[in-house]
Amino acid sequence: MVLPAFFQLAQQGLLPEEWYLVGNGRGDVSHEDFTARVHDALTEFGPHPDEGPWADFSKRLRFAGGGFASDDPGSLLDVLSELENDELEGEAQYVHYLAVPPGAFAGLVSGLAEHGLAEGSRVVFEKPYGTSPESFRELDELVLSVLGEDQVFRIDHFLGKEGTQDLHVLRFANGLFEHVWDAEHVSQVQIDVPETLDVSQRADFYDATGATLDMLVTHLFQVAAEVAMEPPASLDPADLQTAREAVLAAFRPLAPEDVVLGQFQGYTDIDGVDDDSRTDTFVAARLWVDSDRWRGVPFLLRTGKKMAVSEQRVSLVLRKPDGPVAAVPGHGNVVSLSLSGAGSLSLQLIAKLPGPDLSLAPATTTLDLKDIAGGNPLPPYVSLIHDVITGDRSLFTTSEGLAHTWRVAQPLLDSPPAVQPYPGGSWGPVAADELPGPCSWVVGRNRD
Repeated sequence: MVLPAFFQLAQQGLLPEEWYLVGNGRGDVSHEDFTARVHDALTEFGPHPDEGPWADFSKRLRFAGGGFASDDPGSLLDVLSELENDELEGEAQYVHYLAVPPGAFAGLVSGLAEHGLAEGSRVVFEKPYGTSPESFRELDELVLSVLGEDQVFRIDHFLGKEGTQDLHVLRFANGLFEHVWDAEHVSQVQIDVPETLDVSQRADFYDATGATLDMLVTHLFQVAAEVAMEPPASLDPADLQTAREAVLAAFRPLAPEDVVLGQFQGYTDIDGVDDDSRTDTFVAARLWVDSDRWRGVPFLLRTGKKMAVSEQRVSLVLRKPDGPVAAVPGHGNVVSLSLSGAGSLSLQLIAKLPGPDLSLAPATTTLDLKDIAGGNPLPPYVSLIHDVITGDRSLFTTSEGLAHTWRVAQPLLDSPPAVQPYPGGSWGPVAADELPGPCSWVVGRNRD
């Protein structure tokens, strides 16, 4: 997703007037060979080079061989020096994008400091930023001994989704929603990301990680914070991060009895997975937010592989109103936002069923946000890399915020419940149906 994102930025005219993209690796690869590899990547994954300014884009690609470490910078320093001396006017702003296994983070960060590439730079870290509370603290201590917090961009593509960003505007720019965004009006919040995909293409990584670390502690906690945060002083980056961190601090540590773990049947038959693996490919959790706004409202989080459908949806299930309507059918009002693509907003309302009798029925209307006139939705990586280039950290996680997420996850990691099997193509273990209570899950409400 990274190389296509840079090309899409070029298509949109969102890159600086002067820029160069320098790949780095252990191999002895020429600039021309690296350019050919980028061309192949775009041809395979899109956008196709013919759909954009490939001639100009390709002139700005370089490769530095020999790897990069504290004791050996390879050819990276030479390539950067050549660009600064021959191609760029003024002082360069370095962005180091560490799309590497997490085990390489520490050595690369130390190398940036050793070779004078840390000061004033911006450093992007792919997830996972730590694989346990202990490894997070060790990595974070090292990173912050070399870089200032404002230099660190811990990327989480769920925060870059158009739908996630629409949560801000939906709530804060529309009194219809802001005035019901609390425990008085909302009976529960559901954040649901089932996936039909399996893990065969990355079994080695996944078997060492699982759904809890791959999705729950990262993406779903961050989306929950977006929903639950108090109104920030403004939508400026610092105020958004402060609001998100404050509500993460209010998350109650997960109780193992509020969590259901699952593993799809046939998972241990995948090459690279141990026959006795107990890795979770499904997790559903009931999270509590101990703030005045949300106290007593369960946040239901669910994700898993090889499930019945693929969906990315945030749903606020509203309480049934008091009044003359004695029997509201179904689950009443639901405000639902899809995080897929450009996002969409759905409202489930109760209406009179057309006909001679006073009968009620649920009805749903949907607004596809891509249809808003003049819109130009950006894929998550395109949006986030653009923010890195401009120095906007509003959609990036912070050291303090991640420390809170690991605190919340610690009891679950220390005493995980038994992993329950579930058939591929299903809705996961039946036990997960009990978490939302009588409301049931909005996505896949009818299991059959």
